[in-house]
Amino acid sequence: MTEALQRLRRLLVGFETGMAGLSLLLLVLLTLGQIIARNLFDTGLPAADSLTRYLVLYITFFGAALAADGDRHIKIDVVCAWLASPWRSRLFRPLQALGALICLLLFQAALRFWRDEWQYAADHERWQVLLNLVIPVGFGLLCLHFLLGLLLGERRTEPRL
Repeated sequence: MTEALQRLRRLLVGFETGMAGLSLLLLVLLTLGQIIARNLFDTGLPAADSLTRYLVLYITFFGAALAADGDRHIKIDVVCAWLASPWRSRLFRPLQALGALICLLLFQAALRFWRDEWQYAADHERWQVLLNLVIPVGFGLLCLHFLLGLLLGERRTEPRL
């Protein structure tokens, strides 16, 4: 069971790394193309500004999932900074469960929002709504990483800041 969860974690990290890297590459290329088109040809690439906004979301969510996997995400558990190491280890799983619960609630809200957006979007705007799927998918990935942390426990032995 643990080996299957570890394999799932590795597959997720590989997928998220690839998506974040591809999104960053596309963002740089699209932005460069837009700059060249505007400065040299007095025109722009159609929908480039919208796409760059979505690519930033993709980079953010896939990067956040990678940070959650490595336990390097932004933490608000200030009390843990003052606790001794054994107490921090005891709080790891409950905090992972809390993070998973919060991300699950955000996933459900984002999915409801996306469904409403899809239902009321004009036909010519549906491509943007499809790109917005990254928001519920991102929160779902974050929830999954917190659940994996809950089930597998801490991976690091060195002290974290």
